Amino acid sequence: MWRLHPSPEALGSRDSGTRIILPCGDSAFLVELPELTAVVAYYRGLTGAGASGLAVPPGIIDVVPAARTVLVTFDPGTIRPSEVCDWLQSAEPARDVVSSGREVTIEVSYGGPDLTETAQFLRMSEADVVKLHTSSEWTAAFSGFAPGFVYLVTSHERLRVPRRNTPRTAVPAGSVGLAGEFSGVYPRSSPGGWQLIGITTAALWDASKAEPALIRPGDLVRFVEV
Repeated sequence: MWRLHPSPEALGSRDSGTRIILPCGDSAFLVELPELTAVVAYYRGLTGAGASGLAVPPGIIDVVPAARTVLVTFDPGTIRPSEVCDWLQSAEPARDVVSSGREVTIEVSYGGPDLTETAQFLRMSEADVVKLHTSSEWTAAFSGFAPGFVYLVTSHERLRVPRRNTPRTAVPAGSVGLAGEFSGVYPRSSPGGWQLIGITTAALWDASKAEPALIRPGDLVRFVEV
């Protein structure tokens, strides 16, 4: 059950232990969730894959997931804040997160500069690191850091590694890396501290396309060795 504060428009609403809805100015709400898996499921529920089957109401501008939150922006001239709050309360998390998004395949040439060190840290061979990375099902949790960069998560922690002690000043575009619970692909050359295990020629971001991002939150990503 949801416990509503006297004014949803002013104070938001709270679900003890699951979701907290907070206002962000007069045209957005921030939904706080307890963990990343809850964020992915709730995001997919809001955007059409939830068990409730709720449609995105007219006036909703964007739904943006992050590590522990989902930001929803809207047009106050089209939809009232209380209606947005009602929609956020009513949405059910997607029951099958993996099957709710598109499937994206990324071909990777493994042998990155940190593959050996990563294998040593994980106490497995380099071949086993590659095999595990390619056999895992990766879900796009949220985007950030740079256009086209998506934080990918999987159902196990066998590839969890720390970031580099000293970040690189320039990581080549297409570099495939690991850091903490995430895997990801650098869409362009930039500084970075992830452990680099391979590289791809896939274009993660193409501004000339109607949908610039190759990977969107909720998508299933599979890595293939080439």
